[in-house]
Amino acid sequence: MSSSSVNPDSLLAHRSFVAFWIARASSSFGFQMLSIVVSWQIYSITGRAFDLGLIGLVQFFPSVALALVAGHVADQFDRRRVVLLGQIAEWIAIAALAYLTLTHHVNEVIILGLIFIISTAKAMEAPSLQSMLPALVPPHLLARAMAANSVSGQAASMVGPALGGFLYVAGAGVAYSVCACLYLLSIVMVSRLLYEQAPPRRVPATFKSLFAGISFIRARPDVLGVISLDLFAVLLGGATALLPIFAHDILHTGPWGLGLLRGAPAVGGLIVGFWLSHRALKRNVGMTMFAAVAGFGAATLVFAFSTSLWLSMLALFALGGFDMISMVIRGALVQLDTPDDMRGRVSAVNSIFINTSNQLGEFESGLLAAWVGAVPAAAIGGVGTLIVVGLWMTWFPGLRKRQKLENEVVEA
Repeated sequence: MSSSSVNPDSLLAHRSFVAFWIARASSSFGFQMLSIVVSWQIYSITGRAFDLGLIGLVQFFPSVALALVAGHVADQFDRRRVVLLGQIAEWIAIAALAYLTLTHHVNEVIILGLIFIISTAKAMEAPSLQSMLPALVPPHLLARAMAANSVSGQAASMVGPALGGFLYVAGAGVAYSVCACLYLLSIVMVSRLLYEQAPPRRVPATFKSLFAGISFIRARPDVLGVISLDLFAVLLGGATALLPIFAHDILHTGPWGLGLLRGAPAVGGLIVGFWLSHRALKRNVGMTMFAAVAGFGAATLVFAFSTSLWLSMLALFALGGFDMISMVIRGALVQLDTPDDMRGRVSAVNSIFINTSNQLGEFESGLLAAWVGAVPAAAIGGVGTLIVVGLWMTWFPGLRKRQKLENEVVEA
């Protein structure tokens, strides 16, 4: 199909976005497969649950320690090259995993070392990757582009682990080889990207500019409100961390039921994300975002008090859908309210909040469940989310009254 025959408001009319989407889908599938294969392989080698925890540790440390530096790099250099170099490093490490596994020269120390390299490369490329999307589509298509991008991520989280487990039957080396091929496809697609919008203005590298993302967020009420709302909603809404308890002790189901419960939020997010990728959000985006976060809290409450597997699955399905709506709006608002030369550093600060809140949210849910039980812990999270929505609507009236995603571009 020629570009002239495609609707200019269609995402397919923007070839760089199509290449970007293929790259994100390929690397996301590869990473999800990699995660399950690494876990299986390390546990089969050592038989120690502690080593599984080390996998999370070697991934978490670079993502937090390098976030501000990576954000500054995203605003100092060509983001395409930063992403390309990061993915090449990841591909080399995955190819090394495949080779060493196929030749029987692998052990847990080598695996953890290579995973650390992959995690470091991902941490350095992440702000550049997140900040690149607004340069590939016009502003009025950004929300739809982010929704389409989220669809690929949801699909990868649903299918990737299962595909990795299936390939593991043929051997870990085969699974790693397929992951390497997916990353190679992503590298090819990233190398074909062309900016539709102007590249960011380069700023001198100073200590002050390193922390400029934090200063910018504090000075912009809408951006501060969106990021802080995400932080506290995720902190309080970590009921999914308690799914094994609900499946075994409350819903009285087995591993198959736990699998259905785990997949329900992803299915809800996938369907809503697909819908949002074809529908523009044109008005009342502030209230729509708050309503979606409130729906997330209400769905958490329904899940907390449900004693039926199917009602619990429906609540989790709705939870995933509401989360997708708020995530797309929050992401688009942050990107569109941030000047392009600041997007890398702001995205880095945002990623610190997201990574930390995800980890602490699961810890908070587990700790609270140990104190008061799983049902009260999930219910407290749902009620807390609703309270946060009410407070944020009061404290950030501009965000509540926000009509459109697009805003007047401000200079850093």
